[in-house]
Amino acid sequence: MPIGLIALALTLRLVRESRVEGAERRFDVLGAILATGGLSLLVYALVQTNASGSGWGWSGVKTLGSFALAAVLLVVFVVVERRERSPLLQFSIFRNVGLTGANVVGFLVGAAIFSMFFFISLYMQNVLHYTPLETGVRYLPLALTIMASAGASQAIVTRVGVRKVLIGGLLLTTVSMLWFARLPVDGSYAKDLLPGFIVFAIGMGATFIPVTIASLEGVSQDEAGLASGLINTSQQIGGAVGIALLTTILVNRQTSELASHPGGQSAFASAFTSGCHAAFLVGALLTLVGIAAAFLTGRSQPAAA
Repeated sequence: MPIGLIALALTLRLVRESRVEGAERRFDVLGAILATGGLSLLVYALVQTNASGSGWGWSGVKTLGSFALAAVLLVVFVVVERRERSPLLQFSIFRNVGLTGANVVGFLVGAAIFSMFFFISLYMQNVLHYTPLETGVRYLPLALTIMASAGASQAIVTRVGVRKVLIGGLLLTTVSMLWFARLPVDGSYAKDLLPGFIVFAIGMGATFIPVTIASLEGVSQDEAGLASGLINTSQQIGGAVGIALLTTILVNRQTSELASHPGGQSAFASAFTSGCHAAFLVGALLTLVGIAAAFLTGRSQPAAA
């Protein structure tokens, strides 16, 4: 207990000394509520497009109303932030073209990869009939490869530059998405999943490191915290929106397939796999758009070690 109190005292002292002298301290409560409310409502509306209840669906009154309210909240958020003395988000930071490009890439990559993990997990359990434990164990090669690829990309970035490594990583990620877009109903882990996992993992390791560097390039010291938080937020929001959107695509394709070919478990597996194909094709499109955004990031010269 005394050691814990000493550690706490030292931590408080360090935090106190790290504060910027003379800086105004004010928490932007209204901005946080508007941003959270608008984004949450947007994701909820996307998810509810699959609902069969009255008023939902893409053309439903409730769905359109939710989209409209989300748009209003986000517009009000922009207006409030431009007038706030201590804004949650300073929009002037987006004048940094490299930072803007990195956050677009982070959003798109988050949308694609979060969905990939979700859909592949469902594919392994519902189509290949693995248990949750067996599914988790089969992700280990992917995790280990990401670790190795991320370590290697740190060294490569210092030699060839941020942009080239980022584009290479996104290309590999796109290839893996296209690989998963052909998964068969009677597939196997070694033949149909593992090769895609390895390519995906190398691409991810070669994407996360340079996109993080690009999101901080040219950022002043007093904006480094905002830039760091922004890239993480872009990835998380992209993941939430991506899962909602691609799940909608998957379910719509699956429902259409089941309506055309009703049957038992085999029909469900076939329809679900077909839905995965559609979702992964859209995921590949997202990463291709990310490649275009990657040209805004970094320089051609190697990054500083």
